[in-house]
Amino acid sequence: MGVIWLVIIGAAAGFLATRLMRLETDIVTTVVIGMAGALIGGLVLRFLLAVMGAFAGLIGAVLGALLLIWLWQIYVRK
Repeated sequence: MGVIWLVIIGAAAGFLATRLMRLETDIVTTVVIGMAGALIGGLVLRFLLAVMGAFAGLIGAVLGALLLIWLWQIYVRK
């Protein structure tokens, strides 16, 4: 279902992109431009989200460790 969704969104994106760039193309070229753009944009976005997710995990881990150290200093080490 994901590929079909990319084709549909890609066709709409190609139409909008060709109109915004004032490019006169036929329907097939417009759809191909949109599908390629949707594929490239989807891959780039997924990569960025994966990288940001990894950094978010690292930040969460550091914050958790800081909280544990703080609690240890207050309650255990007196």
